[in-house]
Amino acid sequence: MNEEIITTRNGVRRAVSLFSGRWKLEILWLLNQRMHRFNELRRAIPGVTQHMLTAQLRELKKDGLVRRTAYPEVPPRVEYELSDDARRLQPVFEAILKWAGHDPVLT
Repeated sequence: MNEEIITTRNGVRRAVSLFSGRWKLEILWLLNQRMHRFNELRRAIPGVTQHMLTAQLRELKKDGLVRRTAYPEVPPRVEYELSDDARRLQPVFEAILKWAGHDPVLT
């Protein structure tokens, strides 16, 4: 098989694995808007359970797309934001919104 095809296929597989998960794209889209705390994300995503949100955030952090900052306070405060690498996805989010018929410039 052509080396270029193999490289492309591996890139596609990597992208699909990064974004696979029922809530990952929605989490990334929300974090693309601004930093969020856990309960803000949970309230903003109808139907997500605490368990699933925790699992998806852990995977996104492990994959280097989300940065988690825990502050040594009582009560504990944890904030989530996109990593610098994930911020490069801005054009991808805009393309998806436009493709879906929701051009952010027009809404």
